[in-house]
Amino acid sequence: MDITDAVSETALVTLRARAIESQRARPLIDDPVGVELLGLLEQRLADDTRKRILHRRLPTALSVHLALRGRQYDRYVERFRSEHENALVVSLGAGFDTRYFRISDEPWPYVEVDLTDVIAAKKELLGERAGYTMIGCSVLEDAWLEEVRAMQREHVLFLAEGLFMYLPRQSVVDLFGKLASSFTRCEIVFEVVREKYTRGIWKRMVDSKMKRSMGTKSAATYESGVRTAREVESYANGIEVVEEWSYLEADDIRPSFMRLFRHLKSMTRSQWTIRATIGWSLMTPPDSAQSSKAASPASPVAPGEVLG
Repeated sequence: MDITDAVSETALVTLRARAIESQRARPLIDDPVGVELLGLLEQRLADDTRKRILHRRLPTALSVHLALRGRQYDRYVERFRSEHENALVVSLGAGFDTRYFRISDEPWPYVEVDLTDVIAAKKELLGERAGYTMIGCSVLEDAWLEEVRAMQREHVLFLAEGLFMYLPRQSVVDLFGKLASSFTRCEIVFEVVREKYTRGIWKRMVDSKMKRSMGTKSAATYESGVRTAREVESYANGIEVVEEWSYLEADDIRPSFMRLFRHLKSMTRSQWTIRATIGWSLMTPPDSAQSSKAASPASPVAPGEVLG
Protein backbone atom coordinates (compact mmCIF):
# COMPACT_ATOMS: atom_id res chain seq x y z
CA MET A 1 0.00 0.00 0.00
CA ASP A 2 1.14 3.54 -0.77
CA ILE A 3 0.91 5.11 2.68
CA THR A 4 1.25 8.61 1.22
CA ASP A 5 -2.07 8.27 -0.60
CA ALA A 6 -3.85 7.07 2.54
CA VAL A 7 -2.57 9.72 4.92
CA SER A 8 -4.74 12.72 5.75
CA GLU A 9 -2.29 15.58 6.18
CA THR A 10 -4.37 17.17 8.94
CA ALA A 11 -4.40 13.82 10.80
CA LEU A 12 -0.62 13.70 10.42
CA VAL A 13 -0.28 17.19 11.91
CA THR A 14 -2.45 16.17 14.88
CA LEU A 15 -0.34 13.07 15.49
CA ARG A 16 2.86 15.07 15.26
CA ALA A 17 1.55 17.66 17.75
CA ARG A 18 0.84 14.95 20.33
CA ALA A 19 4.25 13.38 19.73
CA ILE A 20 6.00 16.75 20.21
CA GLU A 21 4.21 17.53 23.46
CA SER A 22 4.62 13.96 24.70
CA GLN A 23 8.41 14.19 24.46
CA ARG A 24 8.89 17.49 26.28
CA ALA A 25 10.48 17.66 29.73
CA ARG A 26 7.05 18.52 31.14
CA PRO A 27 4.73 16.65 28.78
CA LEU A 28 1.13 17.75 28.38
CA ILE A 29 0.15 14.26 27.23
CA ASP A 30 1.73 10.82 27.52
CA ASP A 31 1.57 9.20 24.08
CA PRO A 32 4.46 6.74 23.49
CA VAL A 33 2.53 4.75 20.88
CA GLY A 34 1.81 8.00 19.06
CA VAL A 35 5.53 8.78 18.96
CA GLU A 36 6.22 5.30 17.60
CA LEU A 37 3.43 5.52 15.02
CA LEU A 38 4.75 8.85 13.78
CA GLY A 39 8.18 7.27 13.29
CA LEU A 40 6.67 4.41 11.31
CA LEU A 41 4.70 6.83 9.15
CA GLU A 42 7.72 9.01 8.49
CA GLN A 43 9.55 6.09 6.94
CA ARG A 44 6.69 5.54 4.50
CA LEU A 45 5.89 9.10 3.48
CA ALA A 46 6.95 10.76 0.25
CA ASP A 47 9.87 13.22 0.56
CA ASP A 48 7.62 16.18 -0.20
CA THR A 49 5.19 15.28 2.59
CA ARG A 50 8.01 14.76 5.09
CA LYS A 51 9.48 18.16 4.31
CA ARG A 52 6.19 20.06 4.41
CA ILE A 53 4.61 18.38 7.45
CA LEU A 54 7.33 16.77 9.57
CA HIS A 55 10.51 18.75 8.87
CA ARG A 56 9.14 22.18 9.61
CA ARG A 57 8.50 24.05 12.81
CA LEU A 58 5.01 23.49 14.15
CA PRO A 59 3.72 26.56 16.03
CA THR A 60 3.77 25.91 19.78
CA ALA A 61 0.24 27.28 20.17
CA LEU A 62 -1.00 24.65 17.70
CA SER A 63 0.83 21.68 19.24
CA VAL A 64 -0.31 22.72 22.73
CA HIS A 65 -3.92 23.10 21.59
CA LEU A 66 -4.00 19.67 19.95
CA ALA A 67 -2.25 17.93 22.86
CA LEU A 68 -4.52 19.49 25.48
CA ARG A 69 -7.58 18.65 23.41
CA GLY A 70 -6.47 15.04 23.11
CA ARG A 71 -5.82 14.82 26.84
CA GLN A 72 -9.22 16.29 27.69
CA TYR A 73 -11.01 13.81 25.43
CA ASP A 74 -9.07 11.04 27.18
CA ARG A 75 -10.49 12.34 30.46
CA TYR A 76 -14.01 12.27 29.08
CA VAL A 77 -13.44 8.63 28.13
CA GLU A 78 -12.07 7.76 31.57
CA ARG A 79 -15.02 9.44 33.30
CA PHE A 80 -17.60 7.71 31.09
CA ARG A 81 -15.98 4.30 31.59
CA SER A 82 -15.92 4.81 35.35
CA GLU A 83 -19.67 5.53 35.34
CA HIS A 84 -20.77 2.69 33.05
CA GLU A 85 -19.41 -0.80 33.46
CA ASN A 86 -20.45 -1.76 29.93
CA ALA A 87 -19.29 1.50 28.29
CA LEU A 88 -18.44 1.47 24.60
CA VAL A 89 -16.42 4.33 23.07
CA VAL A 90 -16.71 5.17 19.38
CA SER A 91 -14.21 7.60 17.82
CA LEU A 92 -15.46 9.19 14.59
CA GLY A 93 -12.87 10.34 12.05
CA ALA A 94 -10.18 8.90 14.32
CA GLY A 95 -7.29 9.37 11.89
CA PHE A 96 -4.00 8.30 13.49
CA ASP A 97 -5.20 8.73 17.05
CA THR A 98 -3.73 6.36 19.66
CA ARG A 99 -6.29 6.87 22.42
CA TYR A 100 -6.88 3.13 22.75
CA PHE A 101 -3.33 2.71 24.06
CA ARG A 102 -3.35 5.84 26.20
CA ILE A 103 -6.43 4.81 28.16
CA SER A 104 -5.41 1.30 29.21
CA ASP A 105 -2.78 -1.39 28.74
CA GLU A 106 -5.58 -3.97 28.83
CA PRO A 107 -8.13 -4.57 26.03
CA TRP A 108 -11.29 -2.47 26.34
CA PRO A 109 -14.41 -1.81 24.19
CA TYR A 110 -13.39 0.73 21.58
CA VAL A 111 -14.32 1.45 17.96
CA GLU A 112 -12.66 3.71 15.41
CA VAL A 113 -14.33 4.94 12.23
CA ASP A 114 -12.48 6.54 9.35
CA LEU A 115 -12.10 6.29 5.59
CA THR A 116 -11.18 2.85 4.26
CA ASP A 117 -7.65 3.81 3.15
CA VAL A 118 -6.85 5.44 6.50
CA ILE A 119 -8.04 2.39 8.45
CA ALA A 120 -6.09 0.04 6.16
CA ALA A 121 -2.90 2.09 6.60
CA LYS A 122 -3.32 2.21 10.36
CA LYS A 123 -3.90 -1.53 10.60
CA GLU A 124 -0.78 -2.17 8.54
CA LEU A 125 1.35 0.10 10.73
CA LEU A 126 0.02 -1.13 14.09
CA GLY A 127 -0.04 -4.79 13.13
CA GLU A 128 -1.32 -7.16 15.80
CA ARG A 129 -1.58 -4.35 18.33
CA ALA A 130 -4.68 -3.07 16.55
CA GLY A 131 -6.81 -5.36 18.68
CA TYR A 132 -9.95 -3.25 18.66
CA THR A 133 -12.74 -2.69 16.15
CA MET A 134 -11.81 -0.48 13.20
CA ILE A 135 -14.49 0.36 10.63
CA GLY A 136 -13.44 1.68 7.25
CA CYS A 137 -16.12 3.99 5.87
CA SER A 138 -17.17 7.62 5.84
CA VAL A 139 -18.80 8.84 9.06
CA LEU A 140 -21.66 10.02 6.81
CA GLU A 141 -22.45 6.45 5.74
CA ASP A 142 -24.82 4.22 7.70
CA ALA A 143 -22.58 1.14 7.71
CA TRP A 144 -20.74 2.04 10.91
CA LEU A 145 -23.99 3.03 12.65
CA GLU A 146 -25.48 -0.37 11.91
CA GLU A 147 -22.38 -2.13 13.19
CA VAL A 148 -22.30 -0.13 16.43
CA ARG A 149 -26.06 -0.59 16.94
CA ALA A 150 -25.52 -4.34 16.70
CA MET A 151 -23.00 -4.06 19.56
CA GLN A 152 -25.16 -2.00 21.94
CA ARG A 153 -27.60 0.91 21.99
CA GLU A 154 -26.97 2.24 25.49
CA HIS A 155 -23.93 3.65 27.32
CA VAL A 156 -22.04 4.57 24.16
CA LEU A 157 -19.71 7.57 24.15
CA PHE A 158 -19.22 9.08 20.70
CA LEU A 159 -16.15 11.25 20.08
CA ALA A 160 -15.78 13.68 17.17
CA GLU A 161 -12.45 15.39 17.80
CA GLY A 162 -11.70 17.95 15.09
CA LEU A 163 -14.30 16.56 12.68
CA PHE A 164 -17.72 18.22 12.46
CA MET A 165 -16.45 21.64 11.39
CA TYR A 166 -15.15 20.06 8.17
CA LEU A 167 -18.52 18.54 7.25
CA PRO A 168 -21.52 20.28 5.66
CA ARG A 169 -23.93 21.55 8.30
CA GLN A 170 -26.87 19.49 7.07
CA SER A 171 -24.74 16.34 7.18
CA VAL A 172 -23.92 17.06 10.83
CA VAL A 173 -27.59 17.70 11.64
CA ASP A 174 -28.60 14.46 9.89
CA LEU A 175 -25.98 12.51 11.82
CA PHE A 176 -27.30 13.82 15.15
CA GLY A 177 -30.77 12.76 14.06
CA LYS A 178 -29.57 9.23 13.36
CA LEU A 179 -27.78 9.03 16.71
CA ALA A 180 -30.82 10.31 18.60
CA SER A 181 -33.14 7.80 16.91
CA SER A 182 -30.77 4.86 17.43
CA PHE A 183 -29.27 5.28 20.92
CA THR A 184 -30.36 6.12 24.48
CA ARG A 185 -28.41 6.89 27.66
CA CYS A 186 -25.41 7.87 25.55
CA GLU A 187 -23.15 10.89 25.21
CA ILE A 188 -21.29 12.68 22.46
CA VAL A 189 -18.22 14.91 22.81
CA PHE A 190 -17.35 16.99 19.77
CA GLU A 191 -15.45 20.06 18.69
CA VAL A 192 -17.10 23.05 17.02
CA VAL A 193 -16.11 26.42 15.61
CA ARG A 194 -17.99 29.69 15.67
CA GLU A 195 -20.26 29.99 12.68
CA LYS A 196 -18.69 33.22 11.40
CA TYR A 197 -15.48 31.34 10.54
CA THR A 198 -17.32 29.32 7.90
CA ARG A 199 -18.06 32.21 5.54
CA GLY A 200 -16.70 35.36 3.94
CA ILE A 201 -13.45 37.05 4.90
CA TRP A 202 -13.27 35.20 8.24
CA LYS A 203 -13.28 31.87 6.42
CA ARG A 204 -10.56 33.02 4.00
CA MET A 205 -8.40 34.26 6.88
CA VAL A 206 -8.72 30.97 8.77
CA ASP A 207 -8.00 28.91 5.64
CA SER A 208 -4.84 30.92 4.96
CA LYS A 209 -3.65 30.68 8.57
CA MET A 210 -4.21 26.92 8.71
CA LYS A 211 -2.33 26.34 5.49
CA ARG A 212 0.65 28.39 6.71
CA SER A 213 0.84 26.88 10.19
CA MET A 214 0.35 23.24 9.19
CA GLY A 215 2.22 23.14 5.88
CA THR A 216 -0.56 21.27 4.11
CA LYS A 217 -0.95 21.58 0.34
CA SER A 218 -4.57 22.62 0.62
CA ALA A 219 -6.01 23.76 3.92
CA ALA A 220 -8.85 21.74 5.36
CA THR A 221 -11.66 24.25 5.28
CA TYR A 222 -14.41 24.87 7.82
CA GLU A 223 -17.83 24.01 6.41
CA SER A 224 -20.08 24.27 9.45
CA GLY A 225 -20.20 26.01 12.80
CA VAL A 226 -22.51 27.17 15.56
CA ARG A 227 -23.35 30.50 17.17
CA THR A 228 -23.93 28.95 20.59
CA ALA A 229 -23.62 25.47 22.04
CA ARG A 230 -27.36 25.28 22.69
CA GLU A 231 -27.93 25.40 18.94
CA VAL A 232 -27.10 21.70 18.61
CA GLU A 233 -30.06 20.81 20.83
CA SER A 234 -32.28 21.74 17.88
CA TYR A 235 -30.62 19.14 15.66
CA ALA A 236 -32.68 16.29 17.13
CA ASN A 237 -35.00 15.41 20.01
CA GLY A 238 -33.17 14.09 23.05
CA ILE A 239 -29.92 16.05 22.59
CA GLU A 240 -28.99 18.04 25.69
CA VAL A 241 -25.80 20.09 26.08
CA VAL A 242 -24.25 19.61 29.53
CA GLU A 243 -20.74 21.06 29.21
CA GLU A 244 -18.50 23.33 27.18
CA TRP A 245 -14.70 23.30 27.33
CA SER A 246 -11.83 25.24 25.76
CA TYR A 247 -8.16 24.34 25.87
CA LEU A 248 -7.57 27.87 27.20
CA GLU A 249 -9.13 26.68 30.45
CA ALA A 250 -6.32 24.19 31.12
CA ASP A 251 -4.21 25.28 34.10
CA ASP A 252 -0.98 24.01 32.51
CA ILE A 253 -1.45 25.67 29.13
CA ARG A 254 1.77 27.00 27.59
CA PRO A 255 2.87 29.73 27.45
CA SER A 256 1.24 30.54 30.80
CA PHE A 257 0.07 34.03 29.78
CA MET A 258 -2.51 32.35 27.55
CA ARG A 259 -4.50 31.60 30.70
CA LEU A 260 -5.55 35.24 30.61
CA PHE A 261 -7.58 34.56 27.47
CA ARG A 262 -9.90 32.16 29.32
CA HIS A 263 -11.81 35.22 30.53
CA LEU A 264 -12.59 36.34 26.98
CA LYS A 265 -15.55 34.56 25.47
CA SER A 266 -14.43 35.69 22.01
CA MET A 267 -11.39 33.44 22.54
CA THR A 268 -12.85 30.50 24.45
CA ARG A 269 -15.85 30.22 22.13
CA SER A 270 -14.12 30.54 18.78
CA GLN A 271 -13.16 26.85 18.61
CA TRP A 272 -14.24 24.69 21.54
CA THR A 273 -15.64 21.36 22.72
CA ILE A 274 -19.22 20.48 23.62
CA ARG A 275 -20.40 17.50 25.66
CA ALA A 276 -24.02 16.49 25.17
CA THR A 277 -26.24 13.64 26.28
CA ILE A 278 -28.29 11.56 23.86
CA GLY A 279 -31.64 10.15 24.92
CA TRP A 280 -31.39 10.85 28.64
CA SER A 281 -33.97 13.64 28.86
CA LEU A 282 -36.55 11.67 26.85
CA MET A 283 -36.47 8.83 29.37
CA THR A 284 -37.53 11.01 32.32
CA PRO A 285 -41.24 11.93 32.73
CA PRO A 286 -41.88 15.71 32.93
CA ASP A 287 -43.15 15.41 36.53
CA SER A 288 -39.91 13.76 37.65
CA ALA A 289 -37.60 16.75 37.31
CA GLN A 290 -36.00 16.16 40.68
CA SER A 291 -35.29 12.49 40.07
CA SER A 292 -33.78 13.30 36.67
CA LYS A 293 -30.93 15.05 38.43
CA ALA A 294 -29.91 11.79 40.04
CA ALA A 295 -30.43 9.75 36.88
CA SER A 296 -28.40 12.00 34.58
CA PRO A 297 -24.66 11.53 33.99
CA ALA A 298 -22.29 12.58 36.75
CA SER A 299 -20.68 16.00 36.85
CA PRO A 300 -18.02 16.56 34.15
CA VAL A 301 -14.33 16.64 34.78
CA ALA A 302 -12.85 20.06 35.48
CA PRO A 303 -12.07 22.44 33.96
CA GLY A 304 -15.24 23.16 32.05
CA GLU A 305 -18.43 25.12 32.05
CA VAL A 306 -21.41 22.99 33.04
CA LEU A 307 -24.75 23.91 31.60
CA GLY A 308 -28.30 23.21 32.59
